[in-house]
Amino acid sequence: MKFLDEAKVYIRSGDGGNGCVAFRREKYIEFGGPSGGNGGRGGDVIVEVVDGLNTLIDYRYQQHFKAPKGVNGMGKDRHGANGESITLKVPVGTQIIDEDKETLIHDFTKLGEKFVLAEGGNGGFGNAHFKSSTNRAPRNANPGQPGQERWIWLRLKLIADAGLVGLPNAGKSTFLSKVSAARPKIADYPFTTLHPQLGVVNSDGREFVLADIPGLIEGAHEGAGLGDRFLGHVERCRVLLHLIDATCEHAGKAYKTVRGELEAYAGHLSDKIEIVALNKIDAVEPDELKKQKDRVKRASKKTPLLISGATGEGVPEALRALVEVIGEAPVSDKAKSAALAEPWAPMES
Repeated sequence: MKFLDEAKVYIRSGDGGNGCVAFRREKYIEFGGPSGGNGGRGGDVIVEVVDGLNTLIDYRYQQHFKAPKGVNGMGKDRHGANGESITLKVPVGTQIIDEDKETLIHDFTKLGEKFVLAEGGNGGFGNAHFKSSTNRAPRNANPGQPGQERWIWLRLKLIADAGLVGLPNAGKSTFLSKVSAARPKIADYPFTTLHPQLGVVNSDGREFVLADIPGLIEGAHEGAGLGDRFLGHVERCRVLLHLIDATCEHAGKAYKTVRGELEAYAGHLSDKIEIVALNKIDAVEPDELKKQKDRVKRASKKTPLLISGATGEGVPEALRALVEVIGEAPVSDKAKSAALAEPWAPMES
């Protein structure tokens, strides 16, 4: 299934039905009187969080959603039926944002949560409603109220306990494939990861969800590389694991590059707890490794963990450090099911 974390959609609730002007005229009934019914209420537009979704791909193929209008009132005191509400189904972690892409309308964080995005218009009163002791034969009725319409943005921010950040080719995908059942694309060129990946990690009997986002480069907040659009997926993480390639030219500069992009991002990612790890230690000589470790220590003001995603050296210690920060709160079932979900594929005929 193609990953889609942002979609622009148009929604419109239903108009209310019009009231009716009618009079009862039947044989043997001398004073029939007004009999116009009220119009029905228009349908609402509701957004609901459902299980089994981890992408907004459905809104790539349909962008317009309109609820039906209420039925008009009729004679013989018949009221119009209400229009049926329509429901937009989204995964956990979805945000509804106004057309300006700045105003947050609602944030979904719980499975089964519902939110009425646009209410349908009220139905108009028929002339029977206006009957009184002084107005025995009203000849007026109200039109139905119009529904609400607007353009909105749906933005998905995956829910995970920990997130992987780093430059391209820092070994994030290899690390994720080593500690979980996830099978991200791994290659010896940058930007092999084009969208976020989730994996369920088991460390000493404690399970948590780890998110891997595409690599950041200098100027990502200005759109360089893949930009910083995927950083939103680690906004909800409790801790960040910052992987640095030990084979790069200067590990300290690599650390500062990513930190600069995190600080430039508006999601307060720079304030999150960070665990720094020097990856690919199996590919460098001991003397060079010591230099790189000292460079990272000076840049980050903390001693980095030494790990190798390929051989597994130091990986258990890194996982225990993540668990210590995450705590004993159980991983969400939704995040776990999203990480374990198999990729969609057409059925064979």
